[in-house]
Amino acid sequence: MAKTCSVCGKGVAHGNLVSHSNIKTHRTWGANIQTVRAVVNGHVERVNVCTRCLRSGKVQRAL
Repeated sequence: MAKTCSVCGKGVAHGNLVSHSNIKTHRTWGANIQTVRAVVNGHVERVNVCTRCLRSGKVQRAL
């Protein structure tokens, strides 16, 4: 099962890798998901969060 961000829901994106000769093959782009200890509803939990949500301050990390 692919991980998704528990704050924004960002996960794996799908698309095509296009070569110089215009041959298309499928590929995926994975979001930068980190498992961190965060404060959720007053207690500490391990949650999967993307680095954009971490950097923007949407998650309060546990000490």
